[in-house]
Amino acid sequence: MGEAERGDAAPRLYVSYYCAHGHETRPAFAADAQVPETWDCPRCGLPSNLDSTNPPPPPKIEPYKTHLAYVKERRSDAEAADILKEALQALRDRRAAGEVIY
Repeated sequence: MGEAERGDAAPRLYVSYYCAHGHETRPAFAADAQVPETWDCPRCGLPSNLDSTNPPPPPKIEPYKTHLAYVKERRSDAEAADILKEALQALRDRRAAGEVIY
């Protein structure tokens, strides 16, 4: 099946995008489509833009944080001590009342 059976191909526009590793990506767009400012590099996954001399920097990857690290960001040591004291007192009160705790 050739062009005669399908009709004429839509006019295309090839745009070059450049990532921080120097990869060039040339996706095709319809000639009348709005071209995006950024594009993800298919080789390395970094963001790329239209400026070959000034590609976007790689995104900063935050290290993995544990649940405890997030809690420590929200609570001071004094607040944590107060919460622990309240929880222990509630536990002692329930034990003194004869409640079964699993």
